[in-house]
Amino acid sequence: MVIIAVSLILLVLIGFLTVFIVKTLAAPKKIDTINKLIKQQKYAAAQKTAKALIAKDPRDYHAHYYLGKAYLADHKNELALMEFKTVAQNAIFDAQLPEVEFRKQISQLYLKFNQLDEALKEFLLLTKLEPTNAENFYQCGKIVEQQNNAESALGFYQKAIRFNKKHIKAWSGMGMILFRAKQYNDAKKAIDYAIKLSPETFSTYYYLGKIQKESKEYPAAVKSFEKACRDPDFKQRATLERGTCYMLAGATDNAQLEFEKAVKASKDEKAQETLFARYFLASCFEKNRKIDKAIEQWQLIMKVNKNFRDVPSKLSEYKDLQANDSLKEFLTCSNNEFIEICKKAALAGFNLSAQTAEETKWGCQIIATEVKKDDWMNMRKQLFLVNFYRITDPIEDTEVRRALDLSKSKNCVKAFACTSSEFTTTAIRFAENRPIELVPKEKLETILAKAGI
Repeated sequence: MVIIAVSLILLVLIGFLTVFIVKTLAAPKKIDTINKLIKQQKYAAAQKTAKALIAKDPRDYHAHYYLGKAYLADHKNELALMEFKTVAQNAIFDAQLPEVEFRKQISQLYLKFNQLDEALKEFLLLTKLEPTNAENFYQCGKIVEQQNNAESALGFYQKAIRFNKKHIKAWSGMGMILFRAKQYNDAKKAIDYAIKLSPETFSTYYYLGKIQKESKEYPAAVKSFEKACRDPDFKQRATLERGTCYMLAGATDNAQLEFEKAVKASKDEKAQETLFARYFLASCFEKNRKIDKAIEQWQLIMKVNKNFRDVPSKLSEYKDLQANDSLKEFLTCSNNEFIEICKKAALAGFNLSAQTAEETKWGCQIIATEVKKDDWMNMRKQLFLVNFYRITDPIEDTEVRRALDLSKSKNCVKAFACTSSEFTTTAIRFAENRPIELVPKEKLETILAKAGI
């Protein structure tokens, strides 16, 4: 009986061992099947097969890995990342689950979902697994630069260059960090070398343009940004920079065209580049007296970011524009019409008749004489200076001083400064007890209405 019992136990053990061996040998074949299905682009079948293996054994991390690969190939990135996370937390890497390949795949998924800390951990592991692979060091540098750690980023870029002296993006990244550190000569050398390595890597020209722009070499910067536009990832940014170059050079019309292109090139209305493109476009409209169009851009910005730069104050400045036709006409009319409006305002508001009226960059300057009933008498008339400011910024005391000095040089007995904005506190204090009268927006509105504007 004992012999029979022992024999039965041995038979059971042999049976379990046989099943285990069969399963062990069969598993790689099933994994190979999943891999073949992925290569044949039969993603649904590959996913089904992998899920069947996981249903039998939830701890089959090879199946989890290949299910993740099938999702990745099928552009189901979120599901792929979920499977890869499971693998990362539990798996033991081997020939069928290669660690380097896996970490490269999961790091890219973390980048795609903007999980920078997790991506950085993976790339740091890759620098240990592949200590001479420059790309891993470059990716580390790129991430820490995005996290505002320029010093660490520079170190990673330098390591990338040490292992691959022709790593173009590492040279460009190093150049931009040196540029932000105001080491312009070294920055330009790095960028120039990157361009020398690959003139067809158009993204590099974006960084060259940034350096040229900072050096106020606007024509050269415009050309560099034009080349950078050939890179789809840099098109909007480069177009935006072209616009700012034109704006800084005083070519407002050209700047407006570039900002309009930058808005059209937008792939995300919430992106900072898009908001800045709209903001600068509104500035061009404002300078060209197209206030309605400027307001439209500011309102679009407000829908995305209610605290973007000075947009709320800009909208506040023009909030009564639609209700006040006279102020709207004052701000938006052509230059020739504006001069005529200023003449009428001087007469209605101060009883002054314009003798000369000339256009200025900030508005209109008038030399006038007082209108009297006894004008028929041949008497020497007193002169007055009247400045009309068609701007949105508050008038500073320096401008009030300049107007008063000009008034004295023209032998005027008094000056008037009329603005569609306001005056600073220091300007108001300076004007006290001096022969110059300050006319802020509210008072100007009343004068314009009186003049029938």
